[in-house]
Amino acid sequence: MSESVMITRPAVAVFGATGHTGRFVVAELLRRGLRPIAIARNAEALAAANFREPDALNRLATVDDEGSLIRALDGAAAVINCAGPFLDTADALAAAAVKSGVHYLDVSAEQMSVRGTLEKFDASARQAGIAVVPGMGFYGGFTDLLVTAAMGDWKSADSIDVMIGLDSWHPTRGTRVTGARNTAQRMVITDGRLSPLALPSAQKHWDFGGPLGRQLVSEMPFSEIVLISQHVKTSELHTYLSAVALSDVRDKATPAPQAADATGRSAQRFVVDVVARRDGASRRAVARGRDIYAFSAPLVCEVVEHLSRPGFDHPGAHAPGAVLDAEEVLAGLEPDHLAFEISAA
Repeated sequence: MSESVMITRPAVAVFGATGHTGRFVVAELLRRGLRPIAIARNAEALAAANFREPDALNRLATVDDEGSLIRALDGAAAVINCAGPFLDTADALAAAAVKSGVHYLDVSAEQMSVRGTLEKFDASARQAGIAVVPGMGFYGGFTDLLVTAAMGDWKSADSIDVMIGLDSWHPTRGTRVTGARNTAQRMVITDGRLSPLALPSAQKHWDFGGPLGRQLVSEMPFSEIVLISQHVKTSELHTYLSAVALSDVRDKATPAPQAADATGRSAQRFVVDVVARRDGASRRAVARGRDIYAFSAPLVCEVVEHLSRPGFDHPGAHAPGAVLDAEEVLAGLEPDHLAFEISAA
């Protein structure tokens, strides 16, 4: 039976499917009843990943061969780019997605990559009638959704603080390669505009509650700054990360994440605490979960399903909070992947 005849469920392409996060994404698509098109740059790695057909399709493509990307995306409704550094892969894959008429998402934490994707592909994505949503991973789109949910009916804020608490950070090889490649100056919002992060980074203590408790945090912005700035007006926007996590990821001796259960998730715990303030009032969203890499899979797959709904009609390049119901997306991750709460003071 031909490949085209055997596709009976919606197909979602995963570029970088054999990587650490990519494998989680493929597994999550299968769990949701969606058919993965597992795309890799290396035939040996793809064979070793053992993505079994016909449940998944296996295809080869490289970013320097547009024809191979176009062929690999055949039959897909969307493509999720899990192959960093995204400074090296996002342009080629987003361009192929636009030409193929499929939604493009990636899980980039890189500010320059996300900013470039939003700027370069908005017009062409609108013309193609598809959505381009970069930065849709733990660092980036997750925080954008939390901020959007916390803001509620507020159209602007005086300040927004994002506190990311981790009990550890065992980086993947991809994280280390991306860190070495991503040398651009990090940006924050201060005085209402994107500005370079002041060095040395500001530090303070923050009580994350259970299970992390009180931790020292250092200012460390990721791609959420770029995404939030697309649709939320605020005078100040700053992201802080646990000092223990920064120490782990900066230590070359810190090992890669190790599976702690049958799903492959590590034992790492996270808490993200978002506080928006305006005119003396504050609104807050707190989210708790496990394993930032594994969590990115249900997160980005949930967004893919929302983009694929018949009523979705927001072509162009967007932050997720600008075009989706943030609280609904987050609720779709409960209780298996996330616990979150929104409050106002």
